Amino acid sequence: MSAPYRVALSGDFRKADGSPTFPDFDTRPLFDAPGVEVVYLDMANPVRADQVADIDALILLTPHFRADSIHTNGRLGVVARFGVGYDNVDVDACTKAGIALVITPDGVRRPVAVSILAFILALTGKLMIKDKLTREGPSGFNRRGDHMGVGLVGRTLGSVGIGNIGAELFRLAKPLDMRFIAHDPFADTAIAKELGIELVGLEDVFRQADILTINCPLTPQTKHLVNAERLGLMKPTAYFINTARGPIVDQKALTKVLQERRIAGAGLDVFEVEPPEAEDPILKLDNVVVAPHALCWTDQCFAGNGAADVRAVLDVQRGTAPRGVVNRAVLEDSRFKARLEGFAHRFGS
Repeated sequence: MSAPYRVALSGDFRKADGSPTFPDFDTRPLFDAPGVEVVYLDMANPVRADQVADIDALILLTPHFRADSIHTNGRLGVVARFGVGYDNVDVDACTKAGIALVITPDGVRRPVAVSILAFILALTGKLMIKDKLTREGPSGFNRRGDHMGVGLVGRTLGSVGIGNIGAELFRLAKPLDMRFIAHDPFADTAIAKELGIELVGLEDVFRQADILTINCPLTPQTKHLVNAERLGLMKPTAYFINTARGPIVDQKALTKVLQERRIAGAGLDVFEVEPPEAEDPILKLDNVVVAPHALCWTDQCFAGNGAADVRAVLDVQRGTAPRGVVNRAVLEDSRFKARLEGFAHRFGS
């Protein structure tokens, strides 16, 4: 009998009492798969190399996976990240080691796009202040006319990035009858044309958007892409929304323009440092709607992410290249190919 295919889940998938952190992540297909042995790692950040020495596949939540997390025995073949962000993974180190990094775009596409839409409607409808006024009783009710909302027909929705999530946002927003613009140096022009998106320069998307959303990954090139200079290009009536990654934005610069009312407001699900300190000045502003990097967290989102990760690691067990590989060069790496061939021989049907 051949040795089992060992799959590890990072320690934060379980609570201290052993119960699942996210019950909507259905791990039964993993535990029920023939030839698979599932283990939970002890909680460590970053993941230690000794923890994955006898592991074939790792499903990773929040811990960092660095170059020194990779064991020299070369057994680990795939890191399946729970979500689409992978700034906690050293991609170059994985590529050099012949390890595939997989993300779950199908699981988050709709939930994140919906969360952006929620911010759009909350900000333009002045939902937070209207909620507050209502709770004040008659005196608040009588001031409702001081907080008129902003209609969306004919307004310009802009996005930095029209990949998986950005494109889905525009699909959802189509019935709102807005004008669509985006900046993305890697844009699929066919998708842009299909969705009616005008591709513009980076500065132009800041200048023209009535609502500007960030839908690009965090990379060395995009860190502080949103800076004081670009924020200064925005209309005083415009809203800024970030559900991507906090460090894409210079948060001090954003705080300043919000404090000075140089833009109308912001919706933030992510922050430059997470969690932010309770005294962070951006949390004190009444023109900001915030969420704790969890606005898209729904039963369907977590079920989708989990199913995608399970499918990816089981595809590798069967000797098939998984979907959602970030470091595509690994698919041509002789070590990764040899792993797949070995697994296909041991477990393939």
